[in-house]
Amino acid sequence: MTGATGAVGRLVVGRLVAAGESVRAVTRNPATAGLPEPVEVVEGDLDKPESLRAAFAGVDRLYLFPVPQTAREVVALAKEAGVRRIVVLSSSSVLDTSGDNHSGAYHRSVERAVQESGIEWTFVRPDEFATNVLWKWGHSIRTEGVVRAPYGNARRVVIHESDVAAVAAAALLEDGHAGQAYVLTGPEALTQAEQVRQIARAIGRPVAFEEITPDQARQAMGQAMPAPVVEMVLGYLADAVANPPVPFDTVEKVTGRPALTFARWAADHAADFAPQPTDRAA
Repeated sequence: MTGATGAVGRLVVGRLVAAGESVRAVTRNPATAGLPEPVEVVEGDLDKPESLRAAFAGVDRLYLFPVPQTAREVVALAKEAGVRRIVVLSSSSVLDTSGDNHSGAYHRSVERAVQESGIEWTFVRPDEFATNVLWKWGHSIRTEGVVRAPYGNARRVVIHESDVAAVAAAALLEDGHAGQAYVLTGPEALTQAEQVRQIARAIGRPVAFEEITPDQARQAMGQAMPAPVVEMVLGYLADAVANPPVPFDTVEKVTGRPALTFARWAADHAADFAPQPTDRAA
């Protein structure tokens, strides 16, 4: 397990342990991993492929967190160690081949490295994570009870990270997923304003939605992310107003149960919207 302490990786680890599998988790800092007791936690870094050589010894299935800069070296080491199956955490952005999608290019390079290795592979391609609202809106909800965003009527099919983990774990544990590229979405297309209302219900207090202009959003977002990513996000939102996305039923096909709703995600994360000591009002 690479990326074992991430939002998805940690949940995949839990599912593998529950299935009775022996799990070796790679992390830069084993002392702070906080993974379940049966898990073998070892030090390693995807940015330093040679640090993974020992971690891959005796491993037959690999969950690969995407780091394009070293993907080919990491996959070569995995193949040398005898890994026979790789499940990649990718992104639905790979389907955008316009040439100006930063995320798509990032994830495609990892997929290519795995595909060209000859190892059995499955690509897990989630659409937008529901957890993104924590860094987008969490602070303003906690401190002001408000969300300021452009394109309030933009519909998104955001997905619960638990569903991504469920599909990834199935691909690791079960046969029949080789060569599949699973695009994952939530079960419903909700506007941003609707998402805010569902968060308010989950946390039991009012949250206002204030629409801002794209230029205002560009200025605010540019303080925290690179310009190409800002433009990608704004482009997604603008397109989602005119061309609302259609939910996929892939989660249900793979796991046998419907994808979790955004309301469920908001309830699961209600505590994340409670005021925190580190928060300072904007």
